[in-house]
Amino acid sequence: MRVMAQMSMIMNLDKCIGCHTCSVTCKQVWTNREGVEYAWFNNVETRPGIGYPRLYEDQDRWKGGWSRTSRGRLKLKSGGRISKLLHIFSNPDLPEIDDYYEPWTYDYDMLTKAPQGTQSPVARPKSLLTGKNMDIKWSGNWDDNLGGSQETAAADPILATMSEHVKMEFEETFMFYLPRICEHCLNPACVAACPSGAMYKREEDGIVLVDQDACRGWRMCVSACPYKKVYFNHKTGKAEKCTLCYPLIEQGKPTICSETCVGRLRYLGLMLYDADAVLAAASIENDHDLLEAQRSVFLDPFDPAVIAAAKAEGMADDWIEAAQNSPIYKMIADYKIALPLHPEYRTMPMVWYIPPLSPVVDVISSTNSDGEDARTLFAAIDKLRIPVEYLAGLFSAGDVAPVESSLRKLAAMRSYMRDINLGRQPDERIPARVGMTGTTIQEMYRLLAIAKYEDRYVIPKAHVETARELEELGCSLDTDGGPGMGGPGENAKGPYGKTPGMPLNATVDNYNEMRGGPTTPSSPGRMNLLGWNGKGAVDGMFPPAAPAGATE
Repeated sequence: MRVMAQMSMIMNLDKCIGCHTCSVTCKQVWTNREGVEYAWFNNVETRPGIGYPRLYEDQDRWKGGWSRTSRGRLKLKSGGRISKLLHIFSNPDLPEIDDYYEPWTYDYDMLTKAPQGTQSPVARPKSLLTGKNMDIKWSGNWDDNLGGSQETAAADPILATMSEHVKMEFEETFMFYLPRICEHCLNPACVAACPSGAMYKREEDGIVLVDQDACRGWRMCVSACPYKKVYFNHKTGKAEKCTLCYPLIEQGKPTICSETCVGRLRYLGLMLYDADAVLAAASIENDHDLLEAQRSVFLDPFDPAVIAAAKAEGMADDWIEAAQNSPIYKMIADYKIALPLHPEYRTMPMVWYIPPLSPVVDVISSTNSDGEDARTLFAAIDKLRIPVEYLAGLFSAGDVAPVESSLRKLAAMRSYMRDINLGRQPDERIPARVGMTGTTIQEMYRLLAIAKYEDRYVIPKAHVETARELEELGCSLDTDGGPGMGGPGENAKGPYGKTPGMPLNATVDNYNEMRGGPTTPSSPGRMNLLGWNGKGAVDGMFPPAAPAGATE
């Protein structure tokens, strides 16, 4: 047994309102730069839908994740070393920019500088890649605009497998929100596929990062990731991805997406797992057994043998204590209400989800019945407006039993706690029907409904004694204009990294300036010093030099 720690996240989909605040704040912190305008480390998808990038779940097309051979071994769907060598200069399984969307801005000068006239001026959308006028036909949350309608839902890979069970008449259309980030997997395909070894998984907390110095831009990681959460920066020629905001995690603080989440649906905590058992669990033959196989990899942080093994591996006491208080462990191992996203990819994802229950209450109430009565609530789970089969296609490789079990526990919690909140005598038969006790139900309610900040985020700080090891790894975005700042200079620049800094505004003018073309500065004299590489200056950055011989 080799005990390791993994920083993990759980999202309660019952609470997601689709406001995209998490996406916007993540964008501002991590990808508000040239080269990754199209990249969203955090995005919120409307399901059913085809996702971002389009149809990323179609692994017959993209060949992401792992497959199990007839001999019981795992191999990358994208091919082994020989296959990668043959396609290293021509990767056939890469999403194109149209699968994401062509990023754009607007010609705002047409609005602010247009002469007075009888017609209102119009700001045409202009491509941030070419600078030319364009028609917007797709974007990162296009499914959200369409609200799960047939416009895109018909192409949903999961819905295609169950179309005979689901009615798609507009008045019966179902939808819910699915926030997505990098899964920081226990068995990451992106790390295994990287020819240069730039992708790596940190030993101390399991966060998957990209070493920008080592990255050569082969983009095999983009193909291998079945969740398509690795992006290519066309300016720097490097791969980038969600870092789980590790500079904050190391300080014991939550990620940006968690901190700003309006619905408070995200939980962060440590999981202890047996690293020696990961491969065997990911190699289980039946896809339906992958969920329990991954749960079996997780270790009980209260077990004296696990504690002793963790200390033998050099794990600090406060990290073991954090694992014991982890909300992630409670929801995955104790309550068993959280489920992984697409376990059939065999990457052992570590961002799990609590499936949504809310629509069932509305369905029952619309029939003039009590929407939170235990008897009617349990009976209606099979008739959810969001079909159980669809949720199973997302979270349990098509096996409806784990999804139904999770939903029944959530339904039991609603009915049991309503009696308590109304001053009635609680019915202990309700939790017994789902294999729980009243005390456990109340604990689960406190965690899901009224948990405080310190209960939702149990994050141990990085230790000073490991700081030297951490600083050697470098920031995964430590490149020209990246949040890491202080990249290695010319070597980290892309083909267009010739300017001494980055203008504040993202406009078409930036496109020309980045390439050394003619520009008209939109904000004369303004410069983002955080993006300045220290070489050269732009007009207005410093006061003009005094003439020779002049005195003050």
